[in-house]
Amino acid sequence: MGHTDQDTCVHIRWMIRRDMQAVLDIEAASFEFAWSEEDFIRCLRQRNCIGMVAEHEDRVVGFMIYELHKNRLHILNFAVHDDAKRMGIGRAMVSKLIGKLSNDRRNRIMLEVRETNLEAQLFFRGLNFRAVSVLRDFYDDSTEDAYLMQYRYQPTADELAHPTSRISRLAG
Repeated sequence: MGHTDQDTCVHIRWMIRRDMQAVLDIEAASFEFAWSEEDFIRCLRQRNCIGMVAEHEDRVVGFMIYELHKNRLHILNFAVHDDAKRMGIGRAMVSKLIGKLSNDRRNRIMLEVRETNLEAQLFFRGLNFRAVSVLRDFYDDSTEDAYLMQYRYQPTADELAHPTSRISRLAG
């Protein structure tokens, strides 16, 4: 599929119950040690856990599960359907998440990537994520290490020149 980012119209929205089978299919095709439906449900029941899906031509082609923390977002699970890879769908999902960052609140995105998952390492590196540490024997299902990768929000010159506190924003 010789697509570029420009010719792929992708719609990113909150995950709903009806999306679960498509998400499970993408998950099973993407990972040797896939999450079960129970894993997804347990995670999404937590107050700070959010699921997003990417749709292309009315079909779920990607998903992302992430947690909200006080000063960061943490991607727990992320995959794009094999048929839809290299069409800008993963990039669009991560860009949507980057758009939620700000200088004075959540200012970084974190995730763990298996040391053997070179495709994911290169994908996130291409989006300005950097490996900040190695997590030894990180996974329950293998003795594999993980790279902790991080994206840091870059404040604009205007934000640096006019910092605002939450209080002044609420008052103004």
